[in-house]
This record gives sequence, C-alpha cells and structure tokens, in this order.
Amino acid sequence: MSTFSPTTLRNPPDSVSLKQGKESPMNTVQKVSELAGRSLLAVLFLLSGLGKISAYAGTAGYMSSLGVPGALLPFVIATEVLGALAIIVGWKTRVIALLLAGFSLLTAVIFHNNFGDQIQMIMFLKNVSIAGGFLLLVANGAGPLSLDRRLVK
Repeated sequence: MSTFSPTTLRNPPDSVSLKQGKESPMNTVQKVSELAGRSLLAVLFLLSGLGKISAYAGTAGYMSSLGVPGALLPFVIATEVLGALAIIVGWKTRVIALLLAGFSLLTAVIFHNNFGDQIQMIMFLKNVSIAGGFLLLVANGAGPLSLDRRLVK
C-alpha cells in the first residue's frame, strides 16, 4: 500500500520536487498555471461587476424585467468584484469559489433559460462550465501562489 495520498502526488514534498536546491520546471508550470487559471476565471466577474457600476440603471431595469429586484444589484456587484479579487489573489479561495459557482449556476437558471435561443443556451452552458471551474478550485484550493498558502505558513 502506497503512503502517498492524492494530495501528496499533486503537491509533492520539497524533498521530492526539488533537485539540488532548484525547483523543477514542472512544479513551476503547475504554480503558474494555477495562478493563471484562477485569474482567467475571475477576470470575467471583475469586468462584469465593474461594467454593472457604469450601467447601473440599465442593469437594474434588466434584472427587474426578469423578476429579480433591482435592489439586489449592489450585492451582485460586490459578489462579482470582491469575489473576483479574492480568487485572483487566492484569499479564502475554496469558500469564495463555492459562492461564485453557486452564483454562476443561479444566474444561468434565471437569465439564460431560453433554450430556444441558441445564444442563450450557449450562455447557459458557459455559466455551467464556469461553475465547474470554480468547483475545481473548491476541490484543489488556490495553489502555492496564493494568500491562502502564505497565511498557512
């Protein structure tokens, strides 16, 4: 029976991943990929939240037309902007990623439920896919290039 857990295999101990004091290229690729993946998932929410600020009245009206009170817009903006920033820097990543996964699924169901319109169906599936990416962050965490990792040390 092996003594390595899946987490150990994914994040090998320093003695396994370092060769003569140098970091392995694969470990560097993994670290940078995790940071890039988090950032790419989050930038959509950051830009969307900032866009809602500049088009506040129109966004509130659109929400109201679909039965969502426009009074929730400040909460939506805060969720998108602050959630995106938290994911990018890797702070409370698992909790925020779970929140944003739920947010993505909820917005898919409320705003993109007209499957007769191919664009709306694609937007629905985009939101579902984004939720899947966030669930991977919930399962695996932010990675070594994150505030979560720095605060643990």
